[in-house]
Amino acid sequence: MTPTAPAAALRRTTLPRAAGPVLAALLLALVALLATAPRAAAHNSLLGTDPEDGATVAAPPARVTLTFDQPAQAIGTEVVVLGPDGGTVSTGTPELVDSTVAQALVDDLPAGVYTVQWRVTSADGHPLSGELTFTASAPTPPQAAEPEAPSSAPPAEPEPTSTTAGGPGATAATLSPQQEVVEDEDAGLEAGVVAVVVVAVLAAGAVAVFVVRERRRSAAGRAASGGDGGGEDEGHDGDADRDGRAER
Repeated sequence: MTPTAPAAALRRTTLPRAAGPVLAALLLALVALLATAPRAAAHNSLLGTDPEDGATVAAPPARVTLTFDQPAQAIGTEVVVLGPDGGTVSTGTPELVDSTVAQALVDDLPAGVYTVQWRVTSADGHPLSGELTFTASAPTPPQAAEPEAPSSAPPAEPEPTSTTAGGPGATAATLSPQQEVVEDEDAGLEAGVVAVVVVAVLAAGAVAVFVVRERRRSAAGRAASGGDGGGEDEGHDGDADRDGRAER
């Protein structure tokens, strides 16, 4: 049984209407894919340099800076700067800050043409390289010497000195703490010896005075004893004479 004309017309009109939203979604997905695909697959692009390629500067700069449209990766990034004699004047490793790559140079550079050879790793991992030159009209200016800071240390105190007697021509001798201690000990020892001698002399004098007094007392005692004995003998003799005279 073949479909009638109204049924066939209905099918032809409902199929395009049902496929419309699907086709619109596919179209939007394709547009979004096309819009994001270039960003994911694009390499870094060099936007500018400092110094610029082919520029003439008054003196060699302290560093060379490369500016890109995207941040570069540190792995594989290298910047080599050659001086007028062909020797390498770059020092250290490149410094990556945001979308810039900076390379430091050594001090005291001469005038002449400098060549910068650079290679960076793009955000997508692909390497990117290039070369540029610039000219320095004069060498690096000498740096002014920094003034020395005044010393804040206090002045040293003078050491004690002792002068020897001898008039105007006497010389001053500096005594160390050990010498001062020894001199103090010697002075104390001399004072002690003098005190001992004085005490000994006083003690000897006291002993001598005591001995003299004892001798005088002994002599006086003996003299008194002798006087009493003589008087008694004379009394006895007088009595005997008187008795003899009476008998006669």
